[in-house]
Amino acid sequence: MSRLLHISASPRGAASESLALAAAFVDAYRETHGDVIDHYDLWDGGLPAFGPAGAGAKMTVFAGDDPAGEQAAAWEAARAVFERFDSYDRYLFSVPMWNSSVPYILKQFIDVVSQPDWVFAFDPDDGYTGLLHGKKAAVVYTSAVYGDGRPPAFGADHQAPFLEGWLRWAGVTDLSTVAFRPNLATADAETGRRTAHADARELGKRF
Repeated sequence: MSRLLHISASPRGAASESLALAAAFVDAYRETHGDVIDHYDLWDGGLPAFGPAGAGAKMTVFAGDDPAGEQAAAWEAARAVFERFDSYDRYLFSVPMWNSSVPYILKQFIDVVSQPDWVFAFDPDDGYTGLLHGKKAAVVYTSAVYGDGRPPAFGADHQAPFLEGWLRWAGVTDLSTVAFRPNLATADAETGRRTAHADARELGKRF
């Protein structure tokens, strides 16, 4: 049986468009597949910082040594997050747009788990190789102002390129997406919302 981990990056609870869209996906996925589904709310307070001790541990590992002291503790905390993440073979990311990109908490998660011999390998001659083989991901994106085809004054998309670029770099190449991008300043969003939720349900059925 496959295991699906929903990684959510919105702190807005019931007011969140991205969480509502993810819920439509999850409901359809559960009805169709009956697999194990877990929710990792990145705002639950459990995500460790990756600051001086973590960065020092990473460079110690790159040098071929074992972290010690504060570095070892930071490395162990990061490893626990990675092991939870890596224990699933299917991922759902729900991602609102913040300032043209992703919420900082999602970037923190990526920085915590993206470590040598966990998410990637590195060769001085050949560069990076992603290690998350055999996994697949679905992503639901939302944005309140930015949308394809709108003028530059309505923003730019550094959200999807960043996340999908990281997933492919990490070895996850089986990707599917759904987006809800109404211009809430001028448009009635309900028609687009219904379409996006229908797309999310359909993706959940066939994922």
